[in-house]
Amino acid sequence: MLTPTATLTLPEGIRGAADPRFAAPVRAFARLFTHYVRTGGALSVHLRGEPVVRVWTGTADAAGDIPWEADTTALTFSTTKGITSLVVHRLADRGLLDYDAPVAEYWPEFAAGGKHSITVRDVLAHRAGLSDLRRVVRAPGDVLDHLLMEQRLAAATPDWTRGLPVYHAVTFGWLLGGLCRAVTGQSMAELYRTELADPLGITGLHLGRPSDGTPVADLVGPSLNATGSRLGKPITLAAVRVPLVGKAISSMHFTGGEEAMRGPIPELSYSENGAATGVFTADAIASVYATLANDGSCGDTRLLSSRTTRALIRSTNTSPDPNRLTFWHLGYHPFPTVGAPRGLGHMGLGGSGGWADPDSGLSVGFVHNRLDLARLPIDMTLMSLLLPTVTRAASTAGRAESATRAA
Repeated sequence: MLTPTATLTLPEGIRGAADPRFAAPVRAFARLFTHYVRTGGALSVHLRGEPVVRVWTGTADAAGDIPWEADTTALTFSTTKGITSLVVHRLADRGLLDYDAPVAEYWPEFAAGGKHSITVRDVLAHRAGLSDLRRVVRAPGDVLDHLLMEQRLAAATPDWTRGLPVYHAVTFGWLLGGLCRAVTGQSMAELYRTELADPLGITGLHLGRPSDGTPVADLVGPSLNATGSRLGKPITLAAVRVPLVGKAISSMHFTGGEEAMRGPIPELSYSENGAATGVFTADAIASVYATLANDGSCGDTRLLSSRTTRALIRSTNTSPDPNRLTFWHLGYHPFPTVGAPRGLGHMGLGGSGGWADPDSGLSVGFVHNRLDLARLPIDMTLMSLLLPTVTRAASTAGRAESATRAA
């Protein structure tokens, strides 16, 4: 769709290309980065599996000297979970996994600690009772060793939150990594390539910082180091003692953990964790999410059957177990917006995200490189601010197409 004769004249400072019908989201993206974000980032929109917006702006390094390019990737934190979940669904679609089978059926070591009844669906829905990092991390460097963490989770005993939807912010990746390794013999990083990137013919989709020369944006901002400061540490430790609040904090924080997040190139980014260390371009995210928006296909490539795709986009209240409510349905959370009440996807720390609307065939990828604790509450809304402009543009384009056909 992005042909040289049908592209938009972009606002100053914005590079890339866009269908003129999607001028509004491009202008909104430009305003966000000109007036607020002021680092670097990218937005990609696909309609029915074809790109209609691919734009980027700003700089990719902490000093502000290296321009963001079309192939610049960014550490996306929990945006990773949506991509990892699609790997699981690819395996389920081929009959290698059953959502309602116990994880231990595929990964026998996981039955230890009374976990024999925890199902694949439980893990995808954050109901495994294994969210607390303090129960499996014994030294700060442990979180950088995904094989060690998979082993410790296999041996762990669930806590009192078993069966409740408590966000497994970090352990989600190791749990699914261990499961998929047991089924395929491959690491999750390898499965990103064989199950997603290669079939779709895309680049810019990595689990962990790539070593092939792919440009990766620095993190810009004071990051989250305040949690380990003289003021922040006692506050964090006190909050962990509050039952529900504490579980939310302990799913992401442990003593000394802020060191792995320190600096423009955090050590964490070199590790393999399917919950948090995805390094993506915006366009790679939009390409993967196009499969959820288009009945399992992206362009001419089918990744999932229609039956599996329909199961993924079904409302959570149709789960086989209605008494166990969950915010996450098979790895994704609801992401409704104006004109797209059935939108779904996954947000990441700092505000990156992937999104799909199965009604319009829209998919969106958004990344940027600012991570600033003081601005985090607002940054987490950035994609939500962009999505209404995307859906309105698609609706207008659809009406115009209908009128043309009628004429």
